[in-house]
Amino acid sequence: MEVYNKKQEISAKINLFKAENLNIGLVPTMGALHNGHLALVERALKENDKVVVSIFVNPTQFDNSTDLEKYPRTLPEDVKLLKTLSENNILVYAPTVDDVYEGNTVAEAYDFDGLEHEMEGKFRHGHFNGVGTIVKRLFEITTPHNAYFGEKDFQQLQIIKKLVEKHNIPVKITGCPIYRESSGLAMSSRNTRLKPAYLKAAPFIYKTLKDAKKHFGTKSASKVTEWVENEFSNHTILKLEYFIIADAKTLKPVNRKYKNKAYRAFIAVYADDIRLIDNIALN
Repeated sequence: MEVYNKKQEISAKINLFKAENLNIGLVPTMGALHNGHLALVERALKENDKVVVSIFVNPTQFDNSTDLEKYPRTLPEDVKLLKTLSENNILVYAPTVDDVYEGNTVAEAYDFDGLEHEMEGKFRHGHFNGVGTIVKRLFEITTPHNAYFGEKDFQQLQIIKKLVEKHNIPVKITGCPIYRESSGLAMSSRNTRLKPAYLKAAPFIYKTLKDAKKHFGTKSASKVTEWVENEFSNHTILKLEYFIIADAKTLKPVNRKYKNKAYRAFIAVYADDIRLIDNIALN
């Protein structure tokens, strides 16, 4: 398996593949790979001839410097995991910050038609400018035909679709289902940092989402939100940051339900100093 640290080298290799009319898939990651990432790579391998897996902890999407410093970096283990899927059809792009940003580690400003101001955008200042910046650069470097993102970061997925639409980037974006632990906890690289008591408590997040979905069948969005907030106010160690029921397309919070519209519930919870997010389709 080839691991590339320089964009010129991986771009040149991809150009050779394209000269052979091979399809290129991209799975962008920040490393510390888990089975959720591997599921994305497996999907990409089925639908493309070659798959680029980028492993890069992107500094411009972190609003918390401590979170950036503590984010797990496990490149040798990540490469071993990827080798279990394919020795020859996966290329790893693991650049330095300078290779990506060329000494100017600053996010570009983006307009995502308001998607960036909802939920995560309200709590993580500048986060989606950082996401837009790195994803656009990865698209420019690897020029994939297809790119794969998990629905755990559903707001991010919608924003990347908007990025592609507004900048006329010739790549098909595929969203893939949330991959969960047997407990129901959404898989995340941050889960490895959870202390035992918080790891044991964290499945409460998904349980509450499932119960909220049941309540949404008969109750208003505001009543369901009130119920969720009450559930977490009674929890001994998990702290709710937000719970929002939103239109799945616009991500605007819902005041009342309408037929023929798709809704989704979004949640962010602190387990000690680890921030966990999740979401669920409500209809």
